[in-house]
Amino acid sequence: MKAIRVKEFGGPEVLSLEELAEPRPGAGQVLVRVRAAGVNPVDTYIRSGAHAVRPSLPYTPGLDAAGEVEAVGAGVDRLAPGQRVYTAGSVTGTYAELALCEATQAHPLPARVSFAQGAGVFTPYATAYRALFQRARAVPGETVLVHGASGGVGTAAVQLARAAGLCVFGTGGTEQGRRLVSEQGAQHVLDHGAPNYTERLLELTDGRGFDVILEMLANVNLNKDLGVVAKGGRVVVIGSRGTVEVNPRLAMTRDAAVLGMSLFNASPRELASIHAALFAGLEAGTLSPVVGRELPLAEAARAHEEVLKPGAYGKIVLVP
Repeated sequence: MKAIRVKEFGGPEVLSLEELAEPRPGAGQVLVRVRAAGVNPVDTYIRSGAHAVRPSLPYTPGLDAAGEVEAVGAGVDRLAPGQRVYTAGSVTGTYAELALCEATQAHPLPARVSFAQGAGVFTPYATAYRALFQRARAVPGETVLVHGASGGVGTAAVQLARAAGLCVFGTGGTEQGRRLVSEQGAQHVLDHGAPNYTERLLELTDGRGFDVILEMLANVNLNKDLGVVAKGGRVVVIGSRGTVEVNPRLAMTRDAAVLGMSLFNASPRELASIHAALFAGLEAGTLSPVVGRELPLAEAARAHEEVLKPGAYGKIVLVP
């Protein structure tokens, strides 16, 4: 089978397409025929060696994929060959034609969801769900601000928040991205590159600010977030690419909380709750992953470059 391999940590150029032996499922495992693999910013951090997770070299990148069950190992009765699934991690990596998974890492994919969309389910939607409901504990009627709402996690957060009855504000860096955010259900969409957008945010909330803020680039926005969070509000840091200086008094005067979040920290019970909620939303149609671009598996290096560029638009997926 063809698969992307990383033999040393470094830039996108370390990603190479190779021919590997096909894996076989052992007890409690399933083999998935990958029809599409999702590309996430975290994949690039792991590849560079800058992430806390450092797999043994060489390895095949990727957590997210969608496809069909090719074969099952002994003791697997929840899934069957031919069944459509999305993956939530894998044993062998998902940037490949076949991915070996523990049975607990493969989840049914509703027929209404395409494979390309299914490749954008786990990391973006589970991250957004965990941030909104397990870390910030958002409830219907609250106001949420999603920074960088046009990317994979951002569009997921907008859809989840609207379905849960929150008032949703989103920001985007391009006109195309802002249009997408509006199409996903945000009631208010702003340009985070505009010089006065924080003042406008406060105006639109009558000076109250936001109960929940989901922050994708904390090293740029965290201090601004603390200036527009409501009393008792929560800022959830989903992503950051460096350090930032903040004024703690902004948090003090509002009794505000800054919460870190990593999907890798979710407990088995939390993950089970997330998958149940995501399947229900996908099946009902309230959740619908946005695919911004499909690239051949051989162009994984290009995908790693594109996923970190400003002006994100939906999900980037690789097609074997």
